[in-house]
Amino acid sequence: MSIVIEQPVEARLVAAAPRMPSIPATLHYDRRDPFAVRMTFPAPATLEGVDVCWTFSRELLAAGLHDSEGHGDVRVRPYGYDRTVLEFHAPEGTAVVHVRSSEIRRFLEATGELVPVGLEHLQLDLDHDLAELMRDAC
Repeated sequence: MSIVIEQPVEARLVAAAPRMPSIPATLHYDRRDPFAVRMTFPAPATLEGVDVCWTFSRELLAAGLHDSEGHGDVRVRPYGYDRTVLEFHAPEGTAVVHVRSSEIRRFLEATGELVPVGLEHLQLDLDHDLAELMRDAC
């Protein structure tokens, strides 16, 4: 069984221009880091010209489908019938993208099949992680 889920999504960048350009993005989930999801934007879609990856909680993404969630660098909220807004805040500025809610739901369903919500802690190998921390401390 795979331990990683990757799902391409179509994100629409909210900008000052009336038409929102589509940009590719990929949602990632790895059961070795069971509480987190990542959203990656390829280099051509970023101002810096390098891949940009944001990591945030799976719980935040799920909750943001129904209500405005998040107080830090990543905020998620519903928008209209089948859109979800993701805001990414960095010192360089803020990126706001719309993603189809159905794509996010499909991604979350797949992650839930891999690691059911509420059972994430069973995926953690605390002994291994502690050994890695101790090794790096020496």
